[in-house]
Amino acid sequence: MLSKQQKIENFDPSQPGLADATIYGLPFNAGESEIIILPAPWEVTVSYGSGASEGPEAIFNASFQVDLLHQEFPDLWKLGIYMDEAPEQWIANSEKYKILAQPIIEALENGEAIETFPQLQSDLDKINKASVQFNQEVKERTLYWMNQGKKVILLGGDHSTPMGYYEALASKNDSFGILHFDAHMDLREAYEGFTYSHASIMYNAIKLPQIEKIIQVGIRDFSEGEVNVIKSSNKVKVYTDTDLKANQFSGKTWKDQCDEILNQLPENVAVSFDIDALYRWYCPNTGTPVPGGLSYEQATYLLSRLASSDKKIIGIDLVEVAPGSDDWDGNVGARLLFHLCGVFAKNSGMNVGEKIQF
Repeated sequence: MLSKQQKIENFDPSQPGLADATIYGLPFNAGESEIIILPAPWEVTVSYGSGASEGPEAIFNASFQVDLLHQEFPDLWKLGIYMDEAPEQWIANSEKYKILAQPIIEALENGEAIETFPQLQSDLDKINKASVQFNQEVKERTLYWMNQGKKVILLGGDHSTPMGYYEALASKNDSFGILHFDAHMDLREAYEGFTYSHASIMYNAIKLPQIEKIIQVGIRDFSEGEVNVIKSSNKVKVYTDTDLKANQFSGKTWKDQCDEILNQLPENVAVSFDIDALYRWYCPNTGTPVPGGLSYEQATYLLSRLASSDKKIIGIDLVEVAPGSDDWDGNVGARLLFHLCGVFAKNSGMNVGEKIQF
């Protein structure tokens, strides 16, 4: 059996990835990989467009076409990136409970009170219970890899999926903040009755005492209730897309805006990246698209500034990538995930190589 160093010496990163290999066509097993991708194919409470549960597979399939010589992190691939296998029950339960959720959502959209329909109330209770179980299993799987010294990135799935991941981070860190890229605040309390809705992830996150700050970037769609949550909490700071663009149009550089954003964060930082933070042309099939957004370059620049800052990245999640009739969404997701891996590795002091200068 070849050692990791022998695999590195025998592997040609300029050639297409190995078809029978892990993500990005890399030849390493889990033990040899510094970064573990934990797929979470779950979208039970989808309220608009579906498909996020297929995001991990789409990103995996598209990853084989990603050139491994990243300009900022040219030696990243040598560290090893391995994609875990999602438990079969996550996929099965996601589909099972998504079917149960749809009549509940339809009834609410028709102005019905769920508690007046015993069967719907029973199904809602089952979904909330199943979500608690899913969160616990995500937490356990995350800790399984973290306890082996791995850097773990959660790959959704919809934006409800990182809750158990945050609970795992909270068990390892006394305090941390979240740098939250999104078109939405996700501060709705039990949206549509679902305690762990994709639209409620940050509402649930701020309940964790270890999370001291959430910095939201790119926001452009929110409710009155969410604004009230922000006004009643000192944990959330919002940079709307409108304000960021107005600053840009008035002459404030993106670099200065990024530095201001990063200065709001505590020492320990988790990154939560909902793909709909970007302009829709990067993610045409994401579940809840909104006009406007960040460019890919704006987002990766901010992430790279974070990697080089005095902050400590303790975790990353990427969510809401949903494939369409072609592989574009997966393609963008795979490239963003690769950049996120580089950001995590560089910030952790790993050898990612020197930036290629032209």
